[in-house]
Amino acid sequence: MSSPDSNGATLRSLGLSVYVPTFLFAVGQGAVIPIVALAARDEGASVALAGFIVALRGIGVLAFDIPAGWLISRFGEQRAMVGATGIVILSLLGSAFAPGVWAFAAFTFLMGCGWSIWLLARLSYVTDLMPVHLRGRALSTLGGINRVGNFVGPFLGAGVAVFAGLEGAYYVHLVTAALACGLLVVLIRGETAPPVSRSEHVQFTRIVRENASVFLTAGVGVTAIGALRATRQSVLPLWGDHIGLDSSTISLVFGISMAMEMLLFYPAGSIMDKWGRKAVALPCVSVMALGMFLIPLTGGFGSLVVVGLLIGFGNGLGSGIVMTLGADFSPEVGRAQFLGAWRVCGDLGTAGGPVIAAAATGLATLAAASVTMGVIGAIGAMLMLFLMPETLRRDPASPGPPADAGPAEA
Repeated sequence: MSSPDSNGATLRSLGLSVYVPTFLFAVGQGAVIPIVALAARDEGASVALAGFIVALRGIGVLAFDIPAGWLISRFGEQRAMVGATGIVILSLLGSAFAPGVWAFAAFTFLMGCGWSIWLLARLSYVTDLMPVHLRGRALSTLGGINRVGNFVGPFLGAGVAVFAGLEGAYYVHLVTAALACGLLVVLIRGETAPPVSRSEHVQFTRIVRENASVFLTAGVGVTAIGALRATRQSVLPLWGDHIGLDSSTISLVFGISMAMEMLLFYPAGSIMDKWGRKAVALPCVSVMALGMFLIPLTGGFGSLVVVGLLIGFGNGLGSGIVMTLGADFSPEVGRAQFLGAWRVCGDLGTAGGPVIAAAATGLATLAAASVTMGVIGAIGAMLMLFLMPETLRRDPASPGPPADAGPAEA
């Protein structure tokens, strides 16, 4: 499990520097995400404005994907993660004590900017440190730990909120971000030569131009994955309401689906490292698309649970796949800038998917929205199947299997 590469890097070596801070950060994110709309309403926002403020967090992430690449190339990954936690801490304090709704909105946007730097910095750090034959497991574990933290966070936030009100969720994220920041500061002081992306002298436009074919094929597939992941969070519970399930039952369906996801993150990485990235990418997007096609055919708790498990299986199998593909495609020189553009692909899907689903629902029905997302997923799967190359390659110095003509290409 922790076979060293030529530089001595192992999965275990990421524990304190990546996995523990990621878990802490994810717990805080999980605590805050469910209450942003409610906190906005408490500040006096209308329902429509509260929805816009929720969207500002995602807009902040998307808006800062590219600037984050420049910051990482200039200051290094771990220092960028420390800076990101500082920005998030400032945004949390501002949100908890905002003097009005528009100040609250501004701090919510700032929170998204900090999250963007954090997400990109940790991806660039792992990409620089880990050899190709361990990269799938390293990044799928990263994705899995993030899922576990996001799962734990709402329960912890709800517990604190009993005593501290809605602001309690912000206090939870404040504490977890501070702990993550403190750990990273200690580790940076103890390092003599932390990995830094070699991106200082490469223009962003050059990186995009030289990798245009990647962004137009694999990048579009990643956009489809982001869209499916985001819309399942709304379409699945809304369909449960449509067929007459109560809120607690719908929450149970969603919880069962998430549990399936969390069971698969390490096996997904092992498959990526043994059989190739396409062996995970294709089933991930195809199974989730199939689930979206099947949602309108469900009529009760049992059938919705089955489809929820199917979607959870597809999403869990894809744990870390977007990060792994980005890491594999990224050039050594200009890596941070490339990964910033790569994150834009996924974040466009995350932001655009719910908008498309909402438009389809408004123009037709919720069932039409679900089918529309299934079609988008199918298009992404076709692009990945026929146009995306396999990115796992043989490392002569590693025990990893070859991938140039591996099973993923069959």
